[in-house]
Formats: sequence, C-alpha cells, structure tokens
Amino acid sequence: MRGLIPLAALLPAAAVAAPDGKAIFTRCAACHTATGAGVPGAYPPLGADFRALAAKPEGRRYLALAVIKGLAGPLTIEGKPYRGVMPAQGGLDEASVAAVLNHVGTAIAKTGPAFKPFSAAEIAGYKAKAGSMTGADVAKLHATAEGK
Repeated sequence: MRGLIPLAALLPAAAVAAPDGKAIFTRCAACHTATGAGVPGAYPPLGADFRALAAKPEGRRYLALAVIKGLAGPLTIEGKPYRGVMPAQGGLDEASVAAVLNHVGTAIAKTGPAFKPFSAAEIAGYKAKAGSMTGADVAKLHATAEGK
C-alpha cells in the first residue's frame, strides 16, 4: 500500500466537495430547532439577531467563536433572556464552521441586514486569536458585539 496518493490530492481544489452547512446544522437543530426558532428561555432563535451580528466585525467574531468555543452564561436575544449552555462544536474545521454559519445566514436567518458569507480564512483568524477563551468569555462578547 506504500505510495498510494489520496484521491482528494489528485483532484483540483474546486472538485473537492465543500462542507455541507445544511448537514452540519443538524447538530445545531437539536437545540435551536430545524427552523432556527429556538426554545424560549433555553436556546435562542437564529434570526434577526444572527443577521445583525453577522453585519458587524465584532458580531462575526462572536458568531464564529460561539461555534468554536461554545457559550455559557446568560444572554439576551431580541429582548428575551436565555440561560442554556451551548457546547463547543468540536471536530469542525474552519471550512465547516464557515459552512454552517453561512447556512444559518442564508437559509435560517432571513430577516435583517444583507448577509456576507464567512470564509474559512476568516474563521481561522478568529480561531487563532481565541487562545484559552471559554464559553463564558464568548457569551460576554454578545453584548459588546451588539454595541451595548
């Protein structure tokens, strides 16, 4: 078996399938629901707040880190309190994190500002600077990202 080259290495970069954000979202749907409506008091909806955050540099950082590092602690979304805990979504590479955020921004969160897609390079930058942040640290970023 020596000398075998993985098939992906032989294909042009464009021929290698990009991660499927919709399929990855099934992890999220367990709490946020398939429509992104969330569960009152526990898991917030992924709608206008998501789009508003994705339109700002600090909001984009917050959204990426929420997936990478998770969330712990109280949040107020669309005027309602949430106290659920979101675990870090381990096992996702940067392209997969971008794909799931892009799925939410285009197929789930349909109201709010125009959505600019995330790139794997953008996610890698947030990840590289996250260091030892915890889910509680990320939760505190929400208010800052909203401009509060």
